[in-house]
Amino acid sequence: MADNITAENVSLDEELRITAPEDSLPPLSLDRLPENMQDACARAGWMRLMPVQAHALPYLMAGRDIMVQSRTGSGKTGAYLLPLLSLLDAGEKKVQALILAPTRELASQVEHEARVLFEGTGLTVAALYGGVGYGRQLEALRSGVQLIVGTPGRVLDHLIRRTLSLDALKALIFDEADRMLSIGFYPDMKEIQRYLPKRPLLSTLFSATYPQHVLNLAGEFLRDPQMLSLSQGQVHVAAIQHLFVECGRMDKDRTLVRLMETENPTSAIIFCNTKSNVHYVTAVLKGFGYNADELSADLSQNKREDVLARLREGKVRLLVATDVAARGIDIPALSHVFLYEPPEDRESYIHRAGRTGRAGAVGTVISLVDIMQKMELMRIASFYKIDLIPLANPSDADVALAAGQRITALLDARRRACTGLQLERARRYVSLVKEAAQSEDEDQLLLLALLMDAEYQRSLGMEQSLPQPRAVREAAESRKTSKKKERGDTGEGEGEGRRSRRKRSRKDRGDAPEGQSAAEAPQGGDAPAEASHEAPHDVPHDAEQGGEGAERRRRPRRRGGRRRSAEGQASGEGSGAPQGESGE
Repeated sequence: MADNITAENVSLDEELRITAPEDSLPPLSLDRLPENMQDACARAGWMRLMPVQAHALPYLMAGRDIMVQSRTGSGKTGAYLLPLLSLLDAGEKKVQALILAPTRELASQVEHEARVLFEGTGLTVAALYGGVGYGRQLEALRSGVQLIVGTPGRVLDHLIRRTLSLDALKALIFDEADRMLSIGFYPDMKEIQRYLPKRPLLSTLFSATYPQHVLNLAGEFLRDPQMLSLSQGQVHVAAIQHLFVECGRMDKDRTLVRLMETENPTSAIIFCNTKSNVHYVTAVLKGFGYNADELSADLSQNKREDVLARLREGKVRLLVATDVAARGIDIPALSHVFLYEPPEDRESYIHRAGRTGRAGAVGTVISLVDIMQKMELMRIASFYKIDLIPLANPSDADVALAAGQRITALLDARRRACTGLQLERARRYVSLVKEAAQSEDEDQLLLLALLMDAEYQRSLGMEQSLPQPRAVREAAESRKTSKKKERGDTGEGEGEGRRSRRKRSRKDRGDAPEGQSAAEAPQGGDAPAEASHEAPHDVPHDAEQGGEGAERRRRPRRRGGRRRSAEGQASGEGSGAPQGESGE
């Protein structure tokens, strides 16, 4: 069958790098499709099949679950719609196929294309997405449709309302799964899974890229998924994509923040050439609400290990580091590497890029360069024969769109989790929201924007993103000061109450008075005065009994304690810090 495929039947096939599954099937040409599919292609004006259609159709028509990797705009929609012509039953007025898409624009586009292909077949389609009323959607569902195209949030809404049933479902299709996960629809998709029939379905996944989290999704929804990859100058599975963004040297921090919004990495390392830049970039990212930490030669080994452990556990999303600090670290789920500046030597670029793209998943490396740095990056790419792809510097509109899609998905999920009473309480503010939204007053609009940003920052790990009014802050400080005075801790050197407690503690233990040398201290003394507030069970047993062991324990702690006490007095702070706690 494959020997009849020509360049006319499958356009651009010779330029594609195709990775087929095991037990691969030969591609199809238009004239070898069933008659109903040929008629549908004629209605759509297709003179031949696109490569992704020719290669994917055999697997879908055979009922095999498959992951298809192909760039946006390559004809994926036709690849998964055509097989539905034979799979769906026009006589059964129930939902038999569900296509999930990331945005209402894409859902509407797929609905339109399905109507063209299904014309005259008796098959009907409806689009379910947010931002519009439920009336027309409910009417379509009541009339009985075979195909639903929708965004995960609105589909889940109808499932919860029981206005949509998936009991008769035969096919489940994810379109642009990488974008759906970037927007944050994964919890909704897992919730939809609870409503799927327990019997096997034809499940397919279409995506332009396959990072690790997309591969995980395939394993959770598809039976024994296999990969069909069609790459045409684009990244595909088990590859690293090398991109660069040209920006001014003084605009790199803003550009980096914009990229964090548009790329939305699951986890990433940002490489800098100097420790000062590491500190600066970390501060910028934290200031914008990102869960970020740094790794540089200034950190102790314990601190370094703690940062890496939190990164592997997902408690730190973004790590800012120098080459030296990041040498040898391995984070399997790392989706992105950002180069805040090109490395000072060629080998370091390969080292930095190699932090991502592991375990068979795609990785993305993005370099931020000015005009001169771009020339150096091109030399590195030429030396290693790397295909560098320019990436447009995201605009404010791009960032607003990306953030808006995610906050909508987040708030929609929280709305669905509300009880009826909570929703009733929220309805008190609907008229106020309408009034503010229709107002031309910038301050009124900013009130709504602040609330949305607070929720968005909370999703990034920020506990409190909106500052408290000055009166509230001053009242909190006043209460805090009052509590310190009640404890005898004024914060100015050592409070009188603390000094008296120290004296009583030394007297009770037979410890040396202030100013007395360690050699003059009575044997059998104990922990330093700074630790007098600790619980009795923290005192070592041999120290309680006196003797040589107690002397060994006592001397270094007294010296360290006096040093901390002196530092505390010099800085105007109390000396009650726990033992072993670093002041760094």
